[in-house]
Amino acid sequence: MNLPCRHVTGSRRCVRAVHAACYLQEADVLGNHSRCRPPLLSLDRLLKHVREFFRITPSNADHRPAIRIAIGVAVPLLTLLAIGRVDLSIFAVLGAFTGVFGREEHHRERLAQQWRASVLLLLAVTAGLLTSRVGPPPGVIVACTAAVAGLGFVASGAGRLKPAGSFFYVFAYSAVAFMPSVAMPWQALATSGASALVCLLLGVTGRTLPGHSTPWDREPRLPLSRSQHEATRSEAWMHVGAVALAGVVALLAGFGHSYWAMIASTVPLVGATMAHRIRRGLHRILGTAVGLTIAGVLLGLPLLSWQFILIALGLQFCLELFVTRNYALAQVFVTPLALIMTEVANPANPWLLIRDRGVETVIGACVGIALVLATSAFATKRAATTVSA
Repeated sequence: MNLPCRHVTGSRRCVRAVHAACYLQEADVLGNHSRCRPPLLSLDRLLKHVREFFRITPSNADHRPAIRIAIGVAVPLLTLLAIGRVDLSIFAVLGAFTGVFGREEHHRERLAQQWRASVLLLLAVTAGLLTSRVGPPPGVIVACTAAVAGLGFVASGAGRLKPAGSFFYVFAYSAVAFMPSVAMPWQALATSGASALVCLLLGVTGRTLPGHSTPWDREPRLPLSRSQHEATRSEAWMHVGAVALAGVVALLAGFGHSYWAMIASTVPLVGATMAHRIRRGLHRILGTAVGLTIAGVLLGLPLLSWQFILIALGLQFCLELFVTRNYALAQVFVTPLALIMTEVANPANPWLLIRDRGVETVIGACVGIALVLATSAFATKRAATTVSA
């Protein structure tokens, strides 16, 4: 973007100062921090951020992908319930993550995205099973999870996957890696693979419904530019750093389920602007707090496994209704969903689960937000130094 400079000067020093002023003005237009911006705590800006924080965007026929994704979770879970293998439910859910990719795309593009995502998810689950089998110290698992975050982000960017980021791959690897060793790993992997296959089939069967068919022509895809490759590498290192730092802090804090902190740390790293990223991190914290209240009520009820699974399917549907409209509201549903599935697969003290989920989420989200602020401040300072040089 080239902004016209109307200043007239008679010296080289003045010209340099004017160029610096124009750069800072341009940076402000692009959404970066600069001295040209109004005060960060001005009342107008504060009210704008508050409105954006609680705004629920209009629905874009979200019930359609919500139904499809919920069915993709329901089929494998109800099958496991029928054969008495609810212990494998976590692996069914991990495979069903396939269904969330390409939710707004045409059928052919959705199939392509879901196929690539399913491969990445199954690789993450496989790596997690191998790690669990070896049983390394927690610090080693944190380091491996950080590597998965970086590689997952790069692979996601190369495949143009939507949603972007490393969230699902970090989840798939770390949740399995921190498990006790699975007696028959092939059953766990087969469960994830079958669940992913169900989602792939559901993603294209809608094309057979009247009025829902979309063109099967392959859309041309331009290669990534050099600047896009550089940006991808830079963002990948951010994911590595956030996951590693969150994992270390969580381990030092001494609570269980430290992988929840690493998962939460990736949430603020995805967003078009710095404000959007920070808002996602705060949404994660607020939505989790409300969701933990609901989880406490549900886990306190004397329900059977099949009843918990039916509740989980309803929560999954509600989650997909709001995940693109207000992230905090989506967390209200995903939090009890995650705790219910954890309880069904591996019964434990529910109050410890609630405590760990809350603490680890705060740790991870705060680490992610801090990293976003730090990198933004560094980039702004570096740009200003370059201009003034």
